[in-house]
Amino acid sequence: MGVEETSTSRCQGCVCDQLRTLQTGTEVDVFLSGGVVLEDVVFINLNERTCCAFFTDPVTEPGSTLIVDCETIQAIRIERD
Repeated sequence: MGVEETSTSRCQGCVCDQLRTLQTGTEVDVFLSGGVVLEDVVFINLNERTCCAFFTDPVTEPGSTLIVDCETIQAIRIERD
């Protein structure tokens, strides 16, 4: 008899947990493993099935979408107005 998954989310980690409840349209800085920083991006949503976090960068690349695995994000800074 196999173990049944009780949740559709397989995403693990602190940042994935934070993104689950982050309001769409929130401006953040994203710190990736390896030292890359995505500054002043706007959170769109988190796909809990694939762990893909979607962001847009309205200043540097208007109309573009950044797709990042939430499990590879080391930290996020939530921007305040």
